Amino acid sequence: MRVLVVGAGVAGPTLAYWLMRTGHEPTLVERAPRLRDGGYVVDFWGAGFDVAERMGIVPRLREEGYRFREAREVSKSGRRIAHFDPVHVIEGAAAGRYVTVGRSDLARTIYEAMDGAVETIFDDTVESLTDDGDRVLVRFVSGAEREFDLVVGADGLHSRVRDLAFGPEREYERYLGITVAAFDLDGYRPRDELVAVMHTEVGAQTLRLALRDGATMFCCMFRHDGDVPVDDLPAQKELLRERLSDVGWELPGILTQLSQARTFYMDRASQILLPSWSRGRIALIGDAAACPSLLAGQGSALAMAEAYVLACALHDSGGDHRAAFSAYHARLATLVRTKQDAAVGLGAAFAPRNRFQLLLRDAVFGAMGLPFVAHLAMGRSFRDPVELPRVPTG
Repeated sequence: MRVLVVGAGVAGPTLAYWLMRTGHEPTLVERAPRLRDGGYVVDFWGAGFDVAERMGIVPRLREEGYRFREAREVSKSGRRIAHFDPVHVIEGAAAGRYVTVGRSDLARTIYEAMDGAVETIFDDTVESLTDDGDRVLVRFVSGAEREFDLVVGADGLHSRVRDLAFGPEREYERYLGITVAAFDLDGYRPRDELVAVMHTEVGAQTLRLALRDGATMFCCMFRHDGDVPVDDLPAQKELLRERLSDVGWELPGILTQLSQARTFYMDRASQILLPSWSRGRIALIGDAAACPSLLAGQGSALAMAEAYVLACALHDSGGDHRAAFSAYHARLATLVRTKQDAAVGLGAAFAPRNRFQLLLRDAVFGAMGLPFVAHLAMGRSFRDPVELPRVPTG
């Protein structure tokens, strides 16, 4: 079948790869002019790790990734108040099936695994979709029109495909009360190699990571009840300055350098709750279908698992998209909803609401160096209770 996959992040190229492997003709379209850079790093494990293994890209991800030797919480003055060794604690809990990698590096590795065999259109996206039951007529923003057997939206939290096929985002979004900003600066000092340095106060947290290219990545999470400016970079930076201006540690110096950031991302931490991930000949995967939010810590891995399961379902159903879409949802819906519900209670770990939550969060963080505490807090989350289908062949 001819399948249009909208979005060249993590989910889209994964689906295109497996569709190509099983004899379909995927076309990938991405509204950005090129693969996106920057963003935050992701801790990658679970079912998504299994999919990456089946694609043969785990060695590359380990090369691109980071093995942080310390996760460190610091006070306003920069004094270390709690720490643990994530290699020992997290990799041990995950039995080595774990890697920390830049989200854009993960997306690029998946895209390059297609080895140029999938038609890719950059700097364009869908304008309208007309599903007549036998095909989907797609009009692109560029004015081009084409027909496809199926369309799959892999275009993120603010999915255009979902808006067109399912309705406005506000009908399905669950905002978790936290806004996230991620950006990198060249030449920032101080620089702590392979150390994840965090400073947390009531209502906000900032994470600093030294990247191997000489840059430093920052991830700021803060409680925010208002709107987040969309596609307005100056307004987003101004919101970050306003919200974090009275936060201590290195924030005053960091905020003065925002204008020099080489990449910048800001969005609200939200989830998408849909009763179904398909409608007619149109389906959704990744954050477009069921965004768990950054707080869940597993969005990229879940996106890869969803893409793989959908491709397998299309293969096993002999091209019957109704049966395939139903099987895809049935296999993953419970797992995804469990991850979403768990993330709702994790906001206090990133942006505590009050002093009590802050003290409790710091105590748990400090105890993570004890193996039994780490296993109790994280061990179960590294084992996704889902059986992936066998690897499909063409």
